[in-house]
Amino acid sequence: MGRRPATVHGMLIVDKPAGMTSHDVVARLRKRLGERRIGHAGTLDPDATGVLVVGVGKATRLLRFASGSFKTYEVEIVFGTETDTLDASGEVVASHEMFVDKSSVIAAAKGLTGEIQQVAPMVSARRVNGRRLHDLAREGLEVERDARPVTVSRFDIEASEDPLIWRARIDCSAGTYVRTLGADLGTALGGGAHIRALRRVASGVYTLSEAGTIEEAPLRPVIELVRGIDQVVLNEQEQSLVRNGGKLGLNRTKGEGPWALVDTSQELIAVHENIDDRVVVGVVLPP
Repeated sequence: MGRRPATVHGMLIVDKPAGMTSHDVVARLRKRLGERRIGHAGTLDPDATGVLVVGVGKATRLLRFASGSFKTYEVEIVFGTETDTLDASGEVVASHEMFVDKSSVIAAAKGLTGEIQQVAPMVSARRVNGRRLHDLAREGLEVERDARPVTVSRFDIEASEDPLIWRARIDCSAGTYVRTLGADLGTALGGGAHIRALRRVASGVYTLSEAGTIEEAPLRPVIELVRGIDQVVLNEQEQSLVRNGGKLGLNRTKGEGPWALVDTSQELIAVHENIDDRVVVGVVLPP
């Protein structure tokens, strides 16, 4: 017997609390909405809080268009101690006598801005040979990880009342490990560091000011999940074409894509993508 079709469709912007995995949030929302088909874009660590974008029903097919966006984080970086998880939840593995001054910290943060190479921490959810790194880490294993390019477009940092705790605001590409940035900043200053109080304040076009609790975040229309991409309003002939899997010509699009294709009442019909300067059907939503 197959799974029953989804009956609830839309998206939510949740302010994830600390102490829960992103999957825990999905489980709570399944109970709240009475819908099994729910997913999220961009995992947050259990200790992290802030913006978690969630798709419900047919909107789950659109989550990849919300996953690749830039993220903004606020975090505290604690100099002088390193932990095995690179954050405050771990065991201290090294201590350093450190004195950090403003000009040195700003210069070191600038050195970690732009396109940089990052190695995923062993406590991350990235998969290596089919296994999640954090599962391997729990078994006491450490495996080789290749460095990957990420982009840090802003790394603003300011002192707090404690000379070894600095507050940072970071704009970065999807897939950037903020805990690694914190650890690397400590290393660059001749010692070590870990992070705490990580909070995602924006995920692409979705911001903390729009977010609600798991129980109170409103269910928004499906089209909200693609509001960050260019939109094309279809005429009746084009609507029929697109609903049946046909694709628009490049002359009907604007920008580089992907494109949200809507009818005159702003109902989302499909998303088309640009691959090698060709329009490709990405997702066609059921009516």
